[in-house]
Amino acid sequence: MRRNLSKVLNKSYSADQLTLIHRVGEEAALLGFPLYIVGGIVRDLLLNRTGYDFDLVVEGDATSLARVLEEKYGGKVTIHSKFGTAKWDLRQSRIDNRGSSSKFTPQLLIPTFLDLISARSEFYKHPASLPTVTMGKIDDDLHRRDFTINTLAIRVDSPHFGELRDDFGGVDDVQHGVVRVLHPRSFIDDPTRMYRAARYEQRLDFKIEHETMTLIPEARYLVDKLSAQRIRHELDLILDEPNPASILERLAKLDLLKPIHVVLPWDESIKARLQARKRIKGLNQASHDVLDDRHDIRLMGWLLWLLALSEKQIESLNKRLHFTAPYMKALLSASRLFADPGKLNEWKPSKCVEYLDEFSLPAIHAVYLAEPNGNLKFPLEKYINEWRHIKPRITGHDLKRLGLQPGPGYHTILRELRNAWLDLEVQDEKEEQIYLEGVLRKLQDLRG
Repeated sequence: MRRNLSKVLNKSYSADQLTLIHRVGEEAALLGFPLYIVGGIVRDLLLNRTGYDFDLVVEGDATSLARVLEEKYGGKVTIHSKFGTAKWDLRQSRIDNRGSSSKFTPQLLIPTFLDLISARSEFYKHPASLPTVTMGKIDDDLHRRDFTINTLAIRVDSPHFGELRDDFGGVDDVQHGVVRVLHPRSFIDDPTRMYRAARYEQRLDFKIEHETMTLIPEARYLVDKLSAQRIRHELDLILDEPNPASILERLAKLDLLKPIHVVLPWDESIKARLQARKRIKGLNQASHDVLDDRHDIRLMGWLLWLLALSEKQIESLNKRLHFTAPYMKALLSASRLFADPGKLNEWKPSKCVEYLDEFSLPAIHAVYLAEPNGNLKFPLEKYINEWRHIKPRITGHDLKRLGLQPGPGYHTILRELRNAWLDLEVQDEKEEQIYLEGVLRKLQDLRG
């Protein structure tokens, strides 16, 4: 029985989004190209989890369709001929509900870019290798996908708008909450699918289907053949999730962490630390200058996961995962601080700042989150939100006006002034001026 989801589309998308889909569908129909919304977005529509972005799969040459759209509606198209894909920048396009040439300004829920992808087929020459990709039909494109719940396709070209394509029983698996591979060699062809299976299972509150579970042991050894980039990408995606702890816990139970690297840890303390990431927004806005975008939240996930490892273990792990230089710096910094926080709860603020200035800010933030009720909580929070921002009012220019020769002495004087502000020995500019006079007398006595 054929099923039409036009009502679901009309309910789930805004008028502007629907207009965009219809306009692309009309042009695809004129070219004789069937056009589909495919994969996870269809799954999420059935689960009432509306997504704001959608890729469109073209049974035909997606680049030809993109050029037609650019010519008729404006915007800017970037072609990737090797992959048969195109990215359409909609920000300067001209689409409205009448298809006229009036300027179209995408609304909040409209994607600013639209990806158009030619249907393709894939062939794996060796287990765990990257596939050889060629142009294909929609049947081929659906067959290459990872799980049945991601094989659903809704046709959106005229006059087929809303027709559902379900070749592998994906609707039933969505309804029953099942993550199922398409064929027995799925994990052997691409071992990263094992990590995606756990991610979808935990995100959607589904269960990995029994037969799919039985395929994991025979593919586990192939994880070692995955490149650093591929396996790190899967771990990045896991750490981007709202609840990465549940996914990593599942991977640990499936024995899929140690095959990546023997030092990758999992225990209840890590689970608690990752759940503490939700408290990031509990800190003052001053702490958000490195923690606002997705990549910073991801970095915080890595830090909270790995900060109990030694520097030697992190360096060993880096040989497998090839972290970026900023990530590696933060990981090593967090490891050092977590292992040796000094006596922050006993030191004066100036001593705390002097010590903490040697560590990266994300590392300090991670250790703060890892010690929510410990003795370190107060000094770390004060450093993040207040202490690191405190500077003397007097500057190097002021010292020069006083006749002091520029040089290393400037740093010494300004540091002493900052320490005085931190330790509340100075609380206004007048007191700072008096304190400076004392510092200068002391330096003069030392020289004399």
